[in-house]
Amino acid sequence: MISKHSHEQSDRGEGVEVVQNEPYEDPNHGNGQLTEKRVYLNSKLPSWARAVVPKIFYVTEKAWNYYPYTITEYTCSFLPKFSIHIETKYEDNKGSNDSIFDNEAKDLEREVCFIDIASDEIPERYYKESEDPKYFKSQKTGRGQLKEGWRDTHQPIMCSYKLVTVKFEVWGLQTRVEQFVHKVVRDILLIGHRQAFAWVDEWYDMTMDDVREYEKNMHEKTNIKVCNQHSSTVDEIESHAKART
Repeated sequence: MISKHSHEQSDRGEGVEVVQNEPYEDPNHGNGQLTEKRVYLNSKLPSWARAVVPKIFYVTEKAWNYYPYTITEYTCSFLPKFSIHIETKYEDNKGSNDSIFDNEAKDLEREVCFIDIASDEIPERYYKESEDPKYFKSQKTGRGQLKEGWRDTHQPIMCSYKLVTVKFEVWGLQTRVEQFVHKVVRDILLIGHRQAFAWVDEWYDMTMDDVREYEKNMHEKTNIKVCNQHSSTVDEIESHAKART
């Protein structure tokens, strides 16, 4: 569903280019999947950010999926002091494990934010009634519609716990940028998980082989939408970033 979302959000040279998607083995976490992407998003930046970045601007995303544990990192060669680190753990409960990240974040200040895919408001431009869990009803599973109090009554239920760390170590902009990024990440997580639920009938019957084939086809289609306008500019971006650094 990440592949489908990326394809929908990619247009006119902006969106997600998949650079790498292959099996990966980690000595601690075992077998998983490594994905590397370039996220082109200049037009989605606030005006004060667009003023200080190149016209063609991308963020590099690397993700290691060892389900039920994943790591995602975002960096930008143009902004070497900027990074986002997201650790995810999945558990079959309704968000009741308050200590799930105690080992990873014991020395960090944390703000706990609950995201309710049915009740929380999303930006109006992203709203689709067909993707609203309050109205969606799965034909294959019978899941939905998610009314008030659904977390206490619906089964099966799973919680995606995410530890999001944002760093932007530039004097004068640090607090503003970090707060902005946290808000953007929250909106993306809310929209993405609403879609994953509303699209359940598309993925419910898939095997892992089906998933990999779907990803491969969707990545190829998305890269065509994004990369045609960037094939001659990536080297320029990287050389410009090195000069600025």
